[in-house]
Amino acid sequence: MSNKRQDKNKIFSAEGHDQSVPTRNVMVDDFNWEVPVEAVPVPSEGAVYHPSSPLYGKKVINIKAMTAREEDILTSRALIANGTVINELIRSCVTDGDVVVEDMLVGDRNAIMVAIRITGYGPEYRCTAPCKLCGKSDTYNFNLADMPINRLRIDPTVQGDNSFKFALPVSKKIVEFKFLTGRDADQISVESEKLRRLFPDRMIDNQITQRLKASIISIDGIADRSKINKFVENMPALDSRKLRSYMDYNEPGIRLAGKMKCNFCGGRSEVSLPMGASFFWPRDI
Repeated sequence: MSNKRQDKNKIFSAEGHDQSVPTRNVMVDDFNWEVPVEAVPVPSEGAVYHPSSPLYGKKVINIKAMTAREEDILTSRALIANGTVINELIRSCVTDGDVVVEDMLVGDRNAIMVAIRITGYGPEYRCTAPCKLCGKSDTYNFNLADMPINRLRIDPTVQGDNSFKFALPVSKKIVEFKFLTGRDADQISVESEKLRRLFPDRMIDNQITQRLKASIISIDGIADRSKINKFVENMPALDSRKLRSYMDYNEPGIRLAGKMKCNFCGGRSEVSLPMGASFFWPRDI
């Protein structure tokens, strides 16, 4: 009995296989087709990632083109329900399996999202957006390949650390802040949804303070979260505005905005591209 069990176990071990037998690439060998791989610029150029991260110092990251397998991910009810569908999509397309998608800067993640969308359905993005001048909505065509990339403009306090400093003009405090990661953005979304369910009739949206609380690491060297939160809630409005403007201007990422001419009032303005379901499921294809 013992010898038979040992023989059976060998079938499921490397010892029981001929390691010299080559594997076949069915797509290449039988169909003469290989899923394309594209190099996507990393807006932060890897300067904010720890030296132990596979993204440290990376100026480009390779992704494979969207396939029917990724369409399965996009239609997964379970992934949509728990809010992880985009992370799973990116994880499926990034060729380096060591990359932790949740730890990527939001801007780096957005750049990869746009590139994945282009590989799947092309650069044309048709969406509905309101005119900033008259408020009426219309449908416009944008070319995703033309969206400019914002490179990291400022140096981190320490190379390989997502940490930057800014002097508040009114309170004169020195704020140490970070650019939000995908994990941070996901957590903000979870907290916002929780508040919406608990207080469905509340009139005030706390997106500004939520973002500041998540971004600030310390204020004048004080890193206690409860103290930071209290300061944020009582921060002078000009301090808040200047800090947010500084972060917005310097945040690495892709500028998801385009010029439009309103078909109703004839005015020209710039609109932010909505990143709804139609971003990955274009209606006209």
